[in-house]
Amino acid sequence: MPVSLHAPAFIRRAFFISAWLAATVARGGPAPGPGQSPAPYLQLGQPDQAEGRRVLAAFRAAGIPGQYYLEFALRVMPRRGEERVLPGKLWGSRNEQGAVTRVTVASAASGERRLLIQNGEDAGVWCTDAAKGATTTRRVDAFEPLVPGVELTAFELQMPYLYWPDATLERVSRVRSRPAHVFFFVPPAAWAAQHRDIGGVRVSLDTQFNVPVQTELIAPNGRVLRTLSLVDLKKVGEQYLPKTIDLRNDVTRDKTRFQVTAAALDLVLPAAVFAPDQLTEAVAVPAPGRLVRFD
Repeated sequence: MPVSLHAPAFIRRAFFISAWLAATVARGGPAPGPGQSPAPYLQLGQPDQAEGRRVLAAFRAAGIPGQYYLEFALRVMPRRGEERVLPGKLWGSRNEQGAVTRVTVASAASGERRLLIQNGEDAGVWCTDAAKGATTTRRVDAFEPLVPGVELTAFELQMPYLYWPDATLERVSRVRSRPAHVFFFVPPAAWAAQHRDIGGVRVSLDTQFNVPVQTELIAPNGRVLRTLSLVDLKKVGEQYLPKTIDLRNDVTRDKTRFQVTAAALDLVLPAAVFAPDQLTEAVAVPAPGRLVRFD
């Protein structure tokens, strides 16, 4: 059942959306059922920074076991104008550098866009618009939307802020009705000099599942610019996967919903799937019998 609820060289690793897509959700742990409240959580005194470092270390070490495939829908919900839904596919793995993910999104306006997101010391994002007959792949800026008009960008997908060294546990409190460790990440000077409109990122990690239930991009004056929220989870085998994620632009009030519709775990994928120079080539999807369809 569903359960409600660029990166510079100094970054050792960065998460793609796999940090949201179950990488951080423990296998086998019981989840509260719909309408069931989690155990109460009370912070006494000042936040324990040593505990905060332990929580972050556990979060960074988590990951979806093996290779996997997801099908998803991007529901674009502008404050003004018509809604639209863009279908997509995602392949995930890890290599010697870190997590690596390939994404395909189909758009009537821009055709099929393929992206490769590599995390690690030499993190980067590559893109090609296959439907336009592209034969070359280009690097993508961290804040470029996945497709035009979609709020989701490579920055949210990589989540490099989770490895910024200046991280503080602000408090333990309820966020979106869940007890959470609330961290504030301050960007390193070199990154901040290139992104002067961003003062930090606030991340709330669920105390039970150690999954981010909410992430806020903060301006230097403290204003919230963008909010990424986990809506619900889905259990596939012994693995909990986030089922629905919302990204809201708090300035324009536009929103994009990332909703997983099917998943296949424990796959064996060719290395070419995650090679930038192979991004112009199509990738076969798992056989229907391997897919678990979501409600």
